[in-house]
Amino acid sequence: MNHTVMARSWVEHANGHADFPLQNLPLGIFSRPGEARRCGVAIGDAILDLQAVLAAGLFHGQAKAAAEATAGGALNAFFALGRNARVALRGRLLELLGEHSEHQAALKPALYPANDCQLHVPAQIGDYTDFYVGIEHATNVGKLFRPDSPLLPNYKYVPIGYHGRASTIRPSGTDVRRPKGQTLPAGHSEPRFGPCARLDYELELGIWIGQGNDIGQAIPIGEAGEHIAGLCLLNDWSARDIQAWEYQPLGPFLSKSFVTSISPWVVTAEALEPFRCAQPARPQGDPQPLPYLLGAQDQAAGAFDIELEVLLLTERMRNEGQAPHRLTLSNTRSMYWTAAQLVAHHSVNGCQLQPGDLFGSGTLSGPTAGSYGSLLEITEGGKQAVELANGEVRTFLEDGDEIILRARCRREGSASIGFGECRGTVVAAN
Repeated sequence: MNHTVMARSWVEHANGHADFPLQNLPLGIFSRPGEARRCGVAIGDAILDLQAVLAAGLFHGQAKAAAEATAGGALNAFFALGRNARVALRGRLLELLGEHSEHQAALKPALYPANDCQLHVPAQIGDYTDFYVGIEHATNVGKLFRPDSPLLPNYKYVPIGYHGRASTIRPSGTDVRRPKGQTLPAGHSEPRFGPCARLDYELELGIWIGQGNDIGQAIPIGEAGEHIAGLCLLNDWSARDIQAWEYQPLGPFLSKSFVTSISPWVVTAEALEPFRCAQPARPQGDPQPLPYLLGAQDQAAGAFDIELEVLLLTERMRNEGQAPHRLTLSNTRSMYWTAAQLVAHHSVNGCQLQPGDLFGSGTLSGPTAGSYGSLLEITEGGKQAVELANGEVRTFLEDGDEIILRARCRREGSASIGFGECRGTVVAAN
C-alpha cells in the first residue's frame, strides 16, 4: 500500500507532489537560521524535523534507535545501521505522516517550509569514487579520440573508476567557480596556465554507501545491494581542456576535483524498490561478467528505471524571466554495470568501504542525441554549437550559466517520486 497511488498524507501539499509524496520520504541534513544542522525528511514542500519528533516521544524500538542515529548533523551513523533500521524508520514515518495519523497535532510544529531551510551534504564523505558505467557516454567520448576503437578492451570486463576528491563535494545551489589550470591549446607545443575555456557538466547518479566492510573482506555480489543506503543526483563538473592535457597516464585530476554538486536528499533504497528492473541484456558477443560480479538476483532486479533530465538556464534567460532550455533526457537504464556490481568490484581487493562513502555512476547518456549527458558529446567536442530556444548558442558553459539536474521515477500502479534538483551556477574564475 505504501507505493500505490492510493496512499495519502495529512500533509496536503505532499499528495501528488512531483518529488516528495508520502511514498518517497527521503532523508537529508538541514538547518534553520541560527540553528544547528539536523536530520529532516522531505514531505511535499516541507521538512519534518526528526529530532523534534524524537523529542516528542513518537519513535519506539528499532525506529527510535534509527532516529537517534541521525543526530549530530550527518547520516553516517544511520547509514551504518543498514537496511533493517531504514525499514523500521520508514515504516514509522509512513504511519505518522499517513492521512489517518493520530499524531497530526504533535507533528505540525515539527514541519518547516523547505524554502525557509538550508540543505547540506547529507553525510561526512570519507571517500568518493567516480565510475564510468554509462556505456553510451563511454562510446561517444571514445569515438572523439579513438574512432576505430571507442571502448578500450577492459571496459566490458571491469567497472572502470577513479578516486575523486571528497573535500569539494557540495550541495545543490552552491556556485561553481570556473577553475584554472594547465592546458595545451591547439597548435601549441607548450602548455599555458589560465581559466578553463571548455567547462562542462556530467549527468550522473550518486550512490550512498550504507554498511561498510572490514579491510581485507570483499562484499559478495549477492550481498552488495544491502550495502547501498540510497541514491542522489550528481554533477561531475569537468574542465575538458585541463582534462585533455592532464589525464594521461593516470586519469582525471584537477579537471574534476574543483567541485562536484549533489542533490541533498538521500532517496532510500526502500523508496526505490518499485522502480527496480532487470539489468538490460548485454549485446550479443559481449562477455558475461566474471563470477564475482554476476548474481542472479542482481541481474533480475538490480537496475533502476529512473528518468534523468538536464536543463540549462543562462544569465540572459534568468534576467528575461525565461524558462530553462532542456539539453538532455536520459535514463539510468543506460548503466552497463549495476550499483551492486560497483560495490562488489570496489571491495573485491579488500578495499574498505565506509558508511557515507559516495560513488558517482559516470555520465549516463542515452543512445540518441537528445539523451547525451554532457556538452562534450552534444557538441562533438565543441565542433557543433547548441542553439538554445532564445537564440543563444553554446559549445561549453559560460559564466552565469546554471545547470539543473532532475530525476523522476514512474511506474504504473505506483506513485511517482523524484530526487529534487541538483543546481549549480558558473561564476567567473578568481
